[in-house]
Amino acid sequence: MVMATSRDMEHAVVGGVCAGIASRYEYPVPAVRAATVALSVATAGLGSLAYLALWKKLPASASPEADTTIEDDGIVELSEPIEVNAPLAPTTSEQLRAGGSATPMRAAAATSAPPSIESLYGPVAADLPLVREQIGEVARGVGFDFLERMLEQQLASTGKLMRPAISLLGGKLGDYNLDRIVPLAASVELLHTATLVHDDVIDEADQRRGNETANSLFGNSASVMLGDYMFANSADLIARTDNIQVVKNFAATLMMIVRGELNQDVTVFEYSEDVQRYLDRIIGKTASLFATAAENGALVCNAPADQVAAMREYGLKLGIAFQIVDDVLDFTGDPEVMGKPAVGSDLRGGTLTLPAILYMQAEPDDNPIKRAFDGQRRHANLDRAINDILAGPYIEETIETAHRFGREARAALEALPPGEPRDTLATLVDYVLDRDS
Repeated sequence: MVMATSRDMEHAVVGGVCAGIASRYEYPVPAVRAATVALSVATAGLGSLAYLALWKKLPASASPEADTTIEDDGIVELSEPIEVNAPLAPTTSEQLRAGGSATPMRAAAATSAPPSIESLYGPVAADLPLVREQIGEVARGVGFDFLERMLEQQLASTGKLMRPAISLLGGKLGDYNLDRIVPLAASVELLHTATLVHDDVIDEADQRRGNETANSLFGNSASVMLGDYMFANSADLIARTDNIQVVKNFAATLMMIVRGELNQDVTVFEYSEDVQRYLDRIIGKTASLFATAAENGALVCNAPADQVAAMREYGLKLGIAFQIVDDVLDFTGDPEVMGKPAVGSDLRGGTLTLPAILYMQAEPDDNPIKRAFDGQRRHANLDRAINDILAGPYIEETIETAHRFGREARAALEALPPGEPRDTLATLVDYVLDRDS
């Protein structure tokens, strides 16, 4: 099995690497970690070389029938720069049922066309080409042909630009200054894209949304450096706003994203996850960027303080709903459309998402996920678990939780003045909840 590790941010996840080596060679995890620490201390400056040697020993692909059991020290707890009003979500299947029946996501007809940029983003749709142009400038004039080719390949596949559009819509609440808001919106998308590049390296993914990943084309080492280069350019763009609070928010968000990803990486194949810890994780890895995109857009254009706070709350709750829907689609979506190898690919890779957590809470005894994560007939047990999740009420309950956060996102918009920006932000909630990819 693969213990997912973050091979960027100065290769900080030594614990994850050690667990991966222990899994492959059936060594005790504490012994491997102790040896790593001792070697690093003893060799001082050569410790990084020892770490790289361990990193190279990680298996290249997951083995679904592996019979090893990984024990870890627990999750990396997130700090709380982004506050969420408790309770975030019901913590058991029974409580979820008590909260109301789920509103199913609409099944899109095969012939239905995706919504246009104009219909999605209303008053800011005309300015999104300026954001694309700003992002495209990152790939021009770098003075290094190979880097330029990598950037052009990766930046050509930017999607619907939802996060930048939310920043622009936030800017409409104040002094809508394109000289400040366009670099801000571009920095948001560039930061998001950089995290995807690093994710693909960690996951050893060959495709994302039907497109070849940077690591499949250029290799892992070059892709890590590509992501780092994008992070640096994103920071440069955010500095052009000349707003110290915006810069601070950007830095805090980057730390939250990394901590959220580390949280997920070091808890792989650990079945003690609960709803609250799941929510903490997705706030870090996904919702924090939505929150900052929304808040900074209003902040950089000098919107009133109460509206800045409302935008942050809106972005946070929308981002949580977005990730929960993503986790539903991992079970119900078309793997080819989603760019994933199989139905339930997150669970097969050792990551518990909300449908699986609710299933484990409802069936605590003799659960196939526990057996699989303990190394017992992993492939067969995970197949059974996925079938049980799809046949049971867990997808519906998870969708209802997503709709709950969608309602909270809409409620946050009540602090904004009536008008097209607010209406467009409300429409985006519907789009997030109803999307099929």
